Amino acid sequence: MSRYQELLEQLRQAFPTPVSNPVHDGYVVFSLLKALDRVDALKSQAPILGTPRPAAYDVAATEKLASGARPLEEVISELVHCLDGQLIFGHPRSQVNVVATPSIASIVGVVLPSMYNPNLCSDEANLGCSEAEVRVAAMIADLVGFDPQRAGGLFTFGGTGTLLYGVKIGLEKAVPDVFEQGLKQPAIILCSRQSHYACATAAGWLGLGQQSVRKVAARDDNGIDLVALEQACRTAHAAGERIAAIVATMGTTDAFGVDDLAGVHALRERLVAELKLDYRPHIHADAVIGWAWSVFNGYDFAANPLGFRGRTLRALAGTQNAMQHLHLADSIGIDFHKTGFAPYISSLFMLRDREDFSQIVRQRSTTPYLFHTGEYHPGLFSLETSRSATGVLAALANLLLLGREGFQTLIGHAVEMAELLREQIGARPELSVMNDQNHGPVTLFRAYPQGTDTFAVKHREQHDPSFREQLKKNNDLNRRIFERVHAEAMAGRGVALGYTDHCRTADCGEPISALKSYVLSPFADEGRMSSVITHVLAARREVM
Repeated sequence: MSRYQELLEQLRQAFPTPVSNPVHDGYVVFSLLKALDRVDALKSQAPILGTPRPAAYDVAATEKLASGARPLEEVISELVHCLDGQLIFGHPRSQVNVVATPSIASIVGVVLPSMYNPNLCSDEANLGCSEAEVRVAAMIADLVGFDPQRAGGLFTFGGTGTLLYGVKIGLEKAVPDVFEQGLKQPAIILCSRQSHYACATAAGWLGLGQQSVRKVAARDDNGIDLVALEQACRTAHAAGERIAAIVATMGTTDAFGVDDLAGVHALRERLVAELKLDYRPHIHADAVIGWAWSVFNGYDFAANPLGFRGRTLRALAGTQNAMQHLHLADSIGIDFHKTGFAPYISSLFMLRDREDFSQIVRQRSTTPYLFHTGEYHPGLFSLETSRSATGVLAALANLLLLGREGFQTLIGHAVEMAELLREQIGARPELSVMNDQNHGPVTLFRAYPQGTDTFAVKHREQHDPSFREQLKKNNDLNRRIFERVHAEAMAGRGVALGYTDHCRTADCGEPISALKSYVLSPFADEGRMSSVITHVLAARREVM
């Protein structure tokens, strides 16, 4: 037997067998369990796996491919080491950002297609996973109020991808034939100052240029100012600029600000008629975070069958009141890996009318090696040719596992924990909530020096130009508190909080920073929320 044949026989053991082999199948399962056992050994009461360690990028940059193969057991050990020091986002003491802990079902949803590798370019590769994509799109269409018979959806590479699709289709409507002939006249994107930087990313990658993003003012509740939006629309029209998209942010990353989508839609319809536009500016709802509140459409808030506390009920009702208008958008971005409790990446781009995909369809003649069988070929209009089914099955898994009531329970619990934290912040004269007009799972708050009037200080920081230097000092204080809390968390003590160095812009031009608690863990409880206050106040005493 040649050396090649010997190696091939050994390497075959490193792959799942294509036909049933109980012994080798057991080896595959054992290998997965061994990896999970090693990860489990890294767990403690701390919100991290293993222990913090310094970065070693200089060593990593010298790595070279070895000449020979290594045993699977050694490889597993190396892979598990990559998780050493990882924040456990599902830990109740981890409140860093909008990252949810995946459910068991959604993890299985990732593992299965990872083993058999279907490509969602076409149902030629896998009929069942293609059907699953259609099923998820239909379920979400029904949830947000689209007509499932008319709507359509496509899983893509992240929240930025969903926004890229929305802006691209809007650009084709505003400036026809860009897909074929290129951009021949100026086009812009309109959004709030509180919107995600993905708007600028999409503009840059589409060739519009980041300067084509016109960010209009936001209200005190972090929602878009409709008067400012109308003025921006009129200014663009007068300058001969086409509007590729109006992006309504349905749950901002920092504050969970929610734009008035109904107001944006009414404004668009009025201006189309008044200005006699020959196109209808596309409205994209960037609801990658806020979409999940659609599960409360139809919830009886008066009867409150799940028994949420009064503050929680009011917060949920307020957000649902805004999210119920998602059906007015032309397209929606949805992230299951945020408020859908699925692993990265699981992002769905939804169109109210799936015929809009025709704006970006490829000529069939350009793909002579594809689409010869089957009837579902999203590769004809998707940006990606290769699309994994992992996000699709992870999303389907949670929709089936949780149902409407399960999602209501998890989202309601996250909001209830945030409301508990806000109650406790309100009881402390040294602290103040910054996004008290927003009612999601995120709380932005600041600590202040002794003797500060925390009832008046926020207004002075926002509007008083003579307060500029004190604002900068307060920013520095909160930065140092965050660094102290973060260091304690990484040492296995305390709570891991987030931080934003620019949650709002003061009238004087200075950024306003804030500590951030983002609660999505099903394991959070009142005691864990109390510990946030304890550790922040301890850090404040130390850095003062």
